[in-house]
Amino acid sequence: MSFGSISREAHTTLAIAMNRIGGKSNTGEGGEEPDRYLPLPDGSANPERSAIKQVASGRFGVTTEYLVNSDMIQIKVAQGAKPGEGGQLPGHKVDATIAKTRHSTPGVGLISPPPHHDIYSIEDLAQLIFDLKNVNPTADVSVKLVSEVGVGTVAAGVAKARADHITISGYDGGTGASPLTSLKHAGSPWEMGLAETHQTLVLNGLRSRIALQVDGGLRTGRDVIVGALLGADEFGFSTAPLIAAGCIMMRKCHLNTCPVGVATQDPVLRKRFKGAPEHVINYFFYVAEEVRELLAAMGFRKLDEIIGDTDLVAKQEMIEHWKARGLDFSRVFHKPEAPKEETYWTTRQEHPVDDVLDRKLIELAAPALESKQPVKIEVPIRNVDRSAGAMLSGAVAKRFGHKGLKDDTIAVTLTGTAGQSFGAFLSRGVSFDLIGDGNDYVGKGLSGGRIVIRPSDDSKIVPEDSIIVGNTVLYGAIEGECYFRGVAGERFAVRNSGAVAVVEGVGDHGCEYMTGGVVVVIGQTGRNFAAGMSGGVAYVLDEAGDFAERCNMAMVELEPVPEEDDMLEKLHHHGGDIDHKGRVDVSGDMTRHDEERLVQLISNHMHYTGSTRAREILDNWADYRPKFRKVMPVEYRRALIEMERMRMGIAAE
Repeated sequence: MSFGSISREAHTTLAIAMNRIGGKSNTGEGGEEPDRYLPLPDGSANPERSAIKQVASGRFGVTTEYLVNSDMIQIKVAQGAKPGEGGQLPGHKVDATIAKTRHSTPGVGLISPPPHHDIYSIEDLAQLIFDLKNVNPTADVSVKLVSEVGVGTVAAGVAKARADHITISGYDGGTGASPLTSLKHAGSPWEMGLAETHQTLVLNGLRSRIALQVDGGLRTGRDVIVGALLGADEFGFSTAPLIAAGCIMMRKCHLNTCPVGVATQDPVLRKRFKGAPEHVINYFFYVAEEVRELLAAMGFRKLDEIIGDTDLVAKQEMIEHWKARGLDFSRVFHKPEAPKEETYWTTRQEHPVDDVLDRKLIELAAPALESKQPVKIEVPIRNVDRSAGAMLSGAVAKRFGHKGLKDDTIAVTLTGTAGQSFGAFLSRGVSFDLIGDGNDYVGKGLSGGRIVIRPSDDSKIVPEDSIIVGNTVLYGAIEGECYFRGVAGERFAVRNSGAVAVVEGVGDHGCEYMTGGVVVVIGQTGRNFAAGMSGGVAYVLDEAGDFAERCNMAMVELEPVPEEDDMLEKLHHHGGDIDHKGRVDVSGDMTRHDEERLVQLISNHMHYTGSTRAREILDNWADYRPKFRKVMPVEYRRALIEMERMRMGIAAE
């Protein structure tokens, strides 16, 4: 269960219990507060730390610091209770703590997209696994799949994509806020998906290299034994431990009215939570005792001895039951002929991260990493250099946390064409200046760094008419700056939480599901701009006057950029180039002039990229300012006004 779905007290209880008994708790997709996973002042491990950090489609709270403080990183492709539907946290449950953890705005609802926008194929999944393995080379990477027909084929692809761990999730577990239609008509029992996955992995000679976990309503030791017989190495529990901690299954988790303080953020209701780690530990001891008893009755000492041995299942008794007449379970209980390898997890995946470009960057950046001394690095880059900056940023976050280093402490100039995920999870203090072009997923999970991409001075292209970065740029970006002298592909700044970006054109679905930050587009935009955009601000140059037709108006409104009295004088005084001020306010401060912010960002863009397009706009600001449209989410404006009223002590009307 993610933080936000359940209260901090419930999350803490489960985490402490699992740490005490040597298990692993999972953060869920809501992120985790740093004070829970950072070591204690004496250097000992934090008892509230969740060893498994989840990376879901919303990428909420997925910072570089979050990733490097994990033992396992789980990519949640889907959840068993409502596969393929994504998720939504209502605004009334997004309090200040959750908003801080998820890098969003209090009171504004949060949407998890149905798909991961950087996973449209097994190759894309392999890229994300590679990204995460670069950020934290010591962590295992898990992929959570849903029990459904064909999941075995997908799992085989996941194993070949070098995941260390696969979770098969059944329909019977998961959040208590799932729609009734999902509970009744989506997903399959975990037994079916687990059996198919295990058999497919064995038949393809992949089983020994990957740990296989099952979850989805496991409650008893017998469930564990059945899961092992069908092929599971590990077992995930959620509903049962929550019940041990006090959950009474009211099935109204989304309403924020949980009467026992489990699935609520209401401070009054949270005080009713009476659960303790000992309650959860006691439950797991009983489960373990039942497992031991059943194993002994079967004549075995270790769980590994029965994994995948379906011959031990009492099939006949079940099939002859009157409820099972006409059902054929032979395929579920099929035991494939094993190749020469083991039929359970025995070996480790090999990850190609030993000779990546970042190894060289880390070596050259040693003065900065060891003593915070500024360094400047110049290196070439090729399209086979994927996830450039991820491992370097992991090293920064490991030492200095999310605060990172001072701006430009590690200044890297690269020349050439970058591979996928250039600047992924780039930490504060690291700046990448790429003279060339990028690929897909530039700035994925940006965590405070700065990325500049510009064509070389001798390039023959017209930057404002040419693609310079690919699709899904700044997916899940948390913080930082990006300046692209050229056009971006589709889904630019999807699920952006707080980064600043200036680009000279975008494809379809720009700023999709965005919840924070500022995006400036000084060129053409594709269709369906701002779909699902619940936060942040975008400024779009609308020279043709038809932007309203291409903007998705379901959650946003379009406004003009009001004129500031002395802005033209400032521009004239500085010869069309105001002073570069570095980081720009992205808090959504209602008292800050839009024109001031917009001019500053375009000036920064010209400063870093040498953009002639930016120069033209600033030189003719009086003509261009009226052509800009401010894209403002309705709920975001309401939340900002309420926050300002609270700050000033004014009661809401």
